[in-house]
This record gives sequence, C-alpha cells and structure tokens, in this order.
Amino acid sequence: MRMSLAQRVLLTWLFTLLFLIMLVLKLDEKAPWNWFLIFIPVWIFDTVLLVMLIVKMAGRCKSGFDPRNGSQNIKKKAWYLIAMLLKLAFCLALCAKLQQFTTMKLAYVFIPLWALLIGGMVELGYNIFYVRRD
Repeated sequence: MRMSLAQRVLLTWLFTLLFLIMLVLKLDEKAPWNWFLIFIPVWIFDTVLLVMLIVKMAGRCKSGFDPRNGSQNIKKKAWYLIAMLLKLAFCLALCAKLQQFTTMKLAYVFIPLWALLIGGMVELGYNIFYVRRD
C-alpha cells in the first residue's frame, strides 16, 4: 500500500493543524489538558513514520537482497531513524519540563534538538559538497 504525494501532504497538514489547534487551546487556557495530550498528534505522526522506516529497513533482511546495491541508502535510513528518535526525546523532555515532572534545566531539554539540528547541517553539507569518486 503506497500513499501518493498528495495524500502524504494532506496527512501531514491535518496532523499539524490538529496539533496547533490543541496547542492554542492550551496556551489560551481554554483547555486544562496535560502537555502529553497536546503532543498526541505529533507522536501519532512520528509513530507512523517510524513504523514505515523500520519496515523499509527490515526489507533489506529478506533473502535475495544484494547489500552492495544500497549501502548509501541504509546509511540514510539509519540517519532518519536517529533523527526521529532525537525528535521523540526532545518532545518527551519538553513535555516533562512543561508538566513540571522534572526540575531539569531548559538547556538540557534542548540537547536532543541541538544534536538533531547539527546532524541535519552535517547531512546537508555532505549532500551539497560530496564529490563522488568512482
């Protein structure tokens, strides 16, 4: 089952809209919800992406797959997996801080996000300046 680009864009837009509506209601103090409930659309979307990524990576384990054909592809998928886990760690730490479950400094909450941004800049630089030597 494959989703078209329009379906993926629509799904992303709907989850983002739902998250922003819930966030505005929480910030306007119209809804006394827990911060973990506010982030449910983000976590559902991330879970769908993680499952799709893991299924694609597991497809490399089937018999008859030649590992030499996609060595760059598996590195990219591994980076995507690490990026998703860093985003998840940031969201969980942020919710815990906002809900006052922890007395962690705000600078420590943002460490996964900073690592994600630095990794993204390294990946971008690698893709821009990489010269293939065959």
